Amino acid sequence: MSPATNGKGAVYPTSVYWDPQLLKYNFGDYHPMRPSRLDATIRLVQQLGLDTAENVRVEVPEVPDDQVLQLAHSAEYVKSVHAVSEDPSIEIPECGLGTEDTPGYEGIHESSARLVGGSYQGAVDILDGKAVHAVNFGGGMHHAARDKASGFCVYNDCAVAIQHLLDNGVQRVVYIDVDGHHGDGTQSIFFDDPRVMTISLHETGLSLFPGTGFANEIGEGQCAGTSVNVAMPTRADDSQWLRAYDAVVPPLVREFRPEVIVSQHGCDSHFQDELTHLRVSIDGQRQIALAVSELADEVCEGRWIATGGGGYDCHDAVPRSWAHLVGIASGHPVAVTTPVPQEWRTYMNDKYGGHAPEMMGDNVDLWWRSWEIGFDPNDETDRSIMATRKEVFPQWGLDPWYD
Repeated sequence: MSPATNGKGAVYPTSVYWDPQLLKYNFGDYHPMRPSRLDATIRLVQQLGLDTAENVRVEVPEVPDDQVLQLAHSAEYVKSVHAVSEDPSIEIPECGLGTEDTPGYEGIHESSARLVGGSYQGAVDILDGKAVHAVNFGGGMHHAARDKASGFCVYNDCAVAIQHLLDNGVQRVVYIDVDGHHGDGTQSIFFDDPRVMTISLHETGLSLFPGTGFANEIGEGQCAGTSVNVAMPTRADDSQWLRAYDAVVPPLVREFRPEVIVSQHGCDSHFQDELTHLRVSIDGQRQIALAVSELADEVCEGRWIATGGGGYDCHDAVPRSWAHLVGIASGHPVAVTTPVPQEWRTYMNDKYGGHAPEMMGDNVDLWWRSWEIGFDPNDETDRSIMATRKEVFPQWGLDPWYD
């Protein structure tokens, strides 16, 4: 059962952070985190006219200074990134630098910090009232921890943005992560901060990196219930993914009452992505973005910072998913039945080869069962959902069976 929505949210002042300099975040030709994924996305956004809407400003993300990075990272770690940036032959495995996943290269500090710049500037713009929605699809580096790079992520832009919000008067922030991988870095940075609720919906760590994110990771003491994890079945599809989101995220967010939502929309849950086993469609990812936007409208006067994240089907799923994200955030959602602009398809075919998608959706039926229909103990998705609800809902005075 799909939620009642016409796909048209409020139209807010929206900042989108983009500059070709972001393409310098580049681990090499054979690395999955290819800069072409960002190139393909911005060109599709432009071809759809989303960047020129009256309420949209495209802002250049700057390289923030080290003090900004230290909102989420230790001074010693930032110093280590600088060292590798200046001499890529240096390997600092205890900091996750120079590894196969996160190899060093010349300029890695500047390019990684610029990704942070978009999310940080989004927080600044929301606090200043210049924007209500902010989109940094080049961000979402959720595996980076306070003292360590991990999983292609060097600096954690979402954590920097959240901490800046907290340091400037915001009392509560919810972080929603729907990447196929667990948002372990962001969770670890705020694990002992009761002002931040981190919610991660991801493929179970039993079958996927980083091997964490189980229902019992809920925080301790006064923070119990502020870390929320839904470890989804390995081959979860749209119906499972959307049911899990609907059963867990809105009730907790309404109870926590955040002043800002920060979300990470990694699209590696897509059925064509080779780095997860999930089977979610573009249509399903778009529906989650709509749901987050509507939740921000409901609980925090629309204040929302949306980022990208993982996504390695670089020339098909990634640009479509994040173009939908920009459309939804800007109040100009693109229908899944919209033909992909021919000029973009020609560019992609000439530049990268292959066969560019023809439509903005995957031609699927987004049907799922709402939680109100009831818990089925024989269903592996329901068991995952209930494991999370039983761990977390009582911490907020909610009944895991009914609320």
